[in-house]
Amino acid sequence: MMQQAWREKLTLVYIILLLCGILAYITYGLNKTLCPVSYQSYPYATDVDGVRTPVYHEEIRVFGQLYPLKTIEDFFQTKGLNLTADYANMEIGAIFDGDTDNRCASYATSTANMTKGSCIISNPYGGDLVPINETCLSIKELRDFYKSKVHLGFSWEDIRAKNTPETAHLVLLGDSILNLTEYVNNNDHIYGTIVDKTLRSSFGNDASYSLSYSQEGENAQRCLMARYTIGAMEDETAGCIASQIVMNLMFAVIIALIVIRYSMALLFQWIISRQLVKPGGRSNWLAWRSIKGGNDNPANHIPGPYNNYGPVLRAQPSQSTISSAVQSPISQRSSANVTPAPSDIIQTELYTVLLVTCYSEGEEGLKITLDSLAETEYSKKHKIILVIADGIITGAGESMSTPDIVIGMMDLDPAMANPEPKSYLAVADGEKQLNMAKVYAGHYKGVPCVTVIKCGTEEEAAGPKPGNRGKRDSQLILMSYFQRVLFNDRLSELDYEMFWKMTWLMKGVTPDKFEVVLMVDADTKVLPDALTYMVAAMANDITIMGLCGETRIANKRTSWVTAIQVFEYYISHHYAKAFESLFGIVTCLPGCFSMYRIKSPKNGSWVPILANPDIVMEYNQNIVTTLHEKNLLLLGEDRFLSTLMLRTFPKRQMMFVPQARCKTVVPDEFSVLLSQRRRWINSTVHNLMELVLVSDLCGIACLSMQFSVFIDLIGTLVLPAAICMSIYLIIDSAISVNPQWQSLGLLLAVLFLPAVLIAVSTLKFIYVCWMIVYICALPIWNFVLPVYSFWHFDDFSWGATRVVVGEKKGASHGDAEGTFDSSRLTMRKWEDWEAERTGQNFSKGIKVLQTPGGTYSYEGARQSPSPSPFTTIFNDRKMFTSPAQTNNSAISQTSTLL
Repeated sequence: MMQQAWREKLTLVYIILLLCGILAYITYGLNKTLCPVSYQSYPYATDVDGVRTPVYHEEIRVFGQLYPLKTIEDFFQTKGLNLTADYANMEIGAIFDGDTDNRCASYATSTANMTKGSCIISNPYGGDLVPINETCLSIKELRDFYKSKVHLGFSWEDIRAKNTPETAHLVLLGDSILNLTEYVNNNDHIYGTIVDKTLRSSFGNDASYSLSYSQEGENAQRCLMARYTIGAMEDETAGCIASQIVMNLMFAVIIALIVIRYSMALLFQWIISRQLVKPGGRSNWLAWRSIKGGNDNPANHIPGPYNNYGPVLRAQPSQSTISSAVQSPISQRSSANVTPAPSDIIQTELYTVLLVTCYSEGEEGLKITLDSLAETEYSKKHKIILVIADGIITGAGESMSTPDIVIGMMDLDPAMANPEPKSYLAVADGEKQLNMAKVYAGHYKGVPCVTVIKCGTEEEAAGPKPGNRGKRDSQLILMSYFQRVLFNDRLSELDYEMFWKMTWLMKGVTPDKFEVVLMVDADTKVLPDALTYMVAAMANDITIMGLCGETRIANKRTSWVTAIQVFEYYISHHYAKAFESLFGIVTCLPGCFSMYRIKSPKNGSWVPILANPDIVMEYNQNIVTTLHEKNLLLLGEDRFLSTLMLRTFPKRQMMFVPQARCKTVVPDEFSVLLSQRRRWINSTVHNLMELVLVSDLCGIACLSMQFSVFIDLIGTLVLPAAICMSIYLIIDSAISVNPQWQSLGLLLAVLFLPAVLIAVSTLKFIYVCWMIVYICALPIWNFVLPVYSFWHFDDFSWGATRVVVGEKKGASHGDAEGTFDSSRLTMRKWEDWEAERTGQNFSKGIKVLQTPGGTYSYEGARQSPSPSPFTTIFNDRKMFTSPAQTNNSAISQTSTLL
C-alpha cells in the first residue's frame, strides 16, 4: 500500500513539475524562442540632414560583431600577423572561417570548399593581410579570446538603401543581416538553383520564410549565416512581433480574468450579499439561479408533511414531565408573515442543530464555543446544541479528558446523568466498525444540549484513544441519523438514544422537524447575530443547500505565524468565496463555520439534502485504498463534503454570507501551520480534480464555474514556479534597462488589486497593513507550504495540528484490526425501540417521506404515486465507489429537479 502511494505521489509530482516547466517556458522561454535575445547594437547608419549616413566606429567588425582594435591586434599577434589601425571600422570576416558547426561541409567538393571566403583582407591604403599557410583563422578561437557583446545594427532603411556597394545586396535571414556581394560577384550557384533564385529576389527583404519553403533553402540557412553575416537586425523581426502579440494577448486575458473576478466579488459584496437575508431576497437577474430552481414560486416554500412519530416519553417519567411533553404543541415554522419583527432581515425560524465536533480541545476553547452558540440571538425553542466528542481523548497539557470537560460544563438532567454505552456502525475497517457511545442530555445556559461521547468497545477501553474514529465519523453520526429519521429506516441503539433525548429536551419536537445544521469546530467563537443571518438566508432561498460565514482570526498578534494568516483568511472569503457566490457555487465550506440544509421544502414535499442517501453513502466509505481517495476522505473531509454536495446537486447553490461572522484560533507555531496547510493544500488539489469533471456546474465554456475550477487547480499546482518567477521578475526589472512590462504589470495587478478590494469593502486601513505582512510572507505561502505539501502527498496523518497525550506517531483511527462482528450491532424500527423503552405498543405502519416525485418508503417501495410535474428524485446513479455497498444505493435524485 505504501509503495502504491509512493508511486502515485511521484506521478503527481512529475505532473506538477511539467506544469511548472510549461509556465516558465510560456513566461520566459517562448519570448526567447520567437525573439532571441540580441546583444547591444551600434547603428550602422544614422540620419544626417534627412539622409542615412554610415556611422564611423573605431572597432573592427567580424561577422557583424564589434571588437576593440587593441583586442584584435593582440589576437592577430598570436597568429603571427600584424594588424594595424588601418583596418578600423572594417568588416574583416573574410579572413575567418565562420562555420563552427560544419554546416557548409555538404557544399564542399573534393578539391575545394566554394563557400569559404578568400581568407585575405585588403588594406584600404594598399597591401593585403594573408594568414600563414593561407588558411582562414578560426572564429571560435577569436570568440574564446574575447567574447563580444556588441553587434552592428541595421534598420530596414539601411537594408533597402542599395545606394552603396556595401548595401546593394543585403538580405535579412532570421535576425542576421547578410551581405551577398561576394556571392553575387562569384556567380556560382553553390547552394542550388532554388536557393540562388530566392536570394537574388530577396535583396532588401526578409528571406527567412522564402528559404523555408524548400528543403534546399532550409539546409542552406545556417551556412549562409556562417559565411555572409555582417550585422543584426535592429528593428523588430517577425518573430519578435509575434512574441509581442502573444505576450500582450496573454497579459490582456490574465488581467481581464483578474479584473472580472474582483469586479464580481465587489458586486456580490455591495449588492447581492445584502439581499440574501432581506425579505424578498434577490430578484431579477441577480437571482437567476434561484428563480430557475423555483424559489420565486410560493408553492415551493410550503413544507411537506412530517413523519407520524408519536409522543416520546421518558422511561419511568414523573406526571409533570408527561403532562409537559404531551400538552406542548409541536412547533412549526415561524414566519415573518405571521409574527413580524422590527428587523431588516427575514424572521423565519427553522429548527436548527448546532453541531460541535471536538477531539482534544481544552476547557477554554470549548467554553468559548459553547457560550457563543448558547448566546446567539436566535430562539432557544428552535435550536439544540449537539456536541460529539471523538473518543476518550486528553489533549496535550490538559488534566482532564475532552469528554469530561464537556460533561462538566453541562446542566445534566439527573435521570440522564449516567447513560449506558450504545452501539452504532462507525467509519472504520475491521472490528473498529463497531463503536459505542454515551448520550448525555441536559442544557447549556438554558439551551437544550446533547453530548455524544464515543467511548469505544470493551476491547479498546485500555487503548490509547478508545472510541476515536475521526471527524468524518462524527459528522456521519448526525448525517446518517437524520437520513434514518426522515425515511423511518431502522435505527441503531445510538440513533434511538439521540432521538428520544432530543425530543424530550425540545418538549415534543421530533428530530424530523429539523431543517438545517450549523457545523462548528470546538475552537470557534460564533458572533451573536451570525446564526440569525445564516438561517435567514436559508429560509429566504430554498435552492441554497449550504453556506458559510466569514471566519476571522482571534489571535492575530500572538506570533508572526498568526500575523501572516490574517489577510489570507480575509482574501479567501471576500475575494474567492465572494466571487464563487456570484455563481452560487462556493467550492469549500470551511468545517469550522458552515451551515447545511438537512432537507428542503419543494411543492409541499421534502427533498433530502445533507440527509440524502447518495451523499451519506459516498461520505461513509470506510475502505480507501488510493492516494486520491485518502486525500479526499482522510485529510479534507470538510471540503470533500462540499464537493459531494455540488456534485450531487449541481443545480442548487452554496453561498457565502459575509454578515455572519465567527472567530477562530489559528496555529501560532510554524510546525503546526505547516501540518495544517499540508492537509488543506493536498485536499484542495484532489477535490478540485473531482469538481473539474462536473460538467453541470453553472456557466458556459470560459464563462463557467467549471473553467474557474480548472484555473484554480492549475494555479494551485504552479504556485512554486509562479513565486520564483515573480522574484526573478522583480530583480530583473530592477537591474534591466528594458524590463518585461507585461509581466511586471501582471505582478502589480495581482499584488495590489486586493488593496483596492479592501479599500472599497471594509474602509479599514489596518487590513492594508495586514496585506503588506502577507505579501512579505508570499514565499512561505506560495513556495514553502506548497512544495512541502506536494512532497507529502502520501502523508495522511494530521501531524502536529492536534496533539494528544500518549499518541503514537503514525497511528490512525482507520487502521484495520480484527474482524467486524455484525451480530453486536442492533438495528430496529423506531416503534420497536419506543415500545421496548416505554412498554407501550405503537402502530407498525410504515412512515414515509413525501417527495415531489411521489411517496417513498426508505425500504424502496413506492407508495401511492401521484401525477407531478417533477421527475422522480430517486434513481440509480454510479457512486464514488462503483460497486453498490447497500440496498439503499438505489435511492437517488436527478439533476433535472435538483
